[in-house]
Amino acid sequence: MNATDRTPADLLTSALAADPGRPLVTFYDDATGERVELSVATLANWVAKTANLLQGDLSAGPGDRVALLLPAHWQTAVWLLACSSVGVIADVAGDPAVADVVVSGPDSLEAARACRGERVALALRPLGGRFPQPPQGFLDYAVEVPGQGDRFAPFAPVDPEEPALVVAGREYSGAEVVELASAAAPSLDLTGPGSRMLSALPYDTWEGLGAGLFSPLAAGGSVVLCRHLDRLDEEALAKRIESERVTAVRR
Repeated sequence: MNATDRTPADLLTSALAADPGRPLVTFYDDATGERVELSVATLANWVAKTANLLQGDLSAGPGDRVALLLPAHWQTAVWLLACSSVGVIADVAGDPAVADVVVSGPDSLEAARACRGERVALALRPLGGRFPQPPQGFLDYAVEVPGQGDRFAPFAPVDPEEPALVVAGREYSGAEVVELASAAAPSLDLTGPGSRMLSALPYDTWEGLGAGLFSPLAAGGSVVLCRHLDRLDEEALAKRIESERVTAVRR
């Protein structure tokens, strides 16, 4: 990170400037066998497209609340950084009834219907695939996002001191997210470029978000994000740690 980085979106911008081709998020789903590796540039492109969708088509802006009803997943990481780019509040596992926008995975669609604002559904299928049949009352993220612009500029400047994230009932500003992620990196054994965290923690706690996204990003490292890791035996896990050159593990 640079000394001037004050929001999670700033951290991504710095990573893009430093080394756009290096891996940033590698995602495994051990229920489906999916593996996806996203470089800094690829993740930043998804973030820009999603931020354009959020700001443009969904009319979200600073101070608005986006309830993210999503598991730890590479597309959730995209949404967290897109929210930071626009300046909206990412409310992880938040109440859809008080949100301006809800973003839901396939398992939480009924709960997401409580949102009176815009609703977006993610199929969470391999390679970012769409729903075979779009859920009624929702935009299908995989249909809407490809046509969005590859560059993003916020309509209004993002204030790093304003609320940016709510998780486990606690609110954080963008600056607090960066400060906490940076401060926690050494204790997570994230010592700089080349550090590679394997995290199987859920995203509904600060610990999960820190280990699974923000601290690796702040440290100039990367994350191997694993969903359903409990389906892997210890031998297979050891092989993954070796093949992915993992330097730290949280599960």
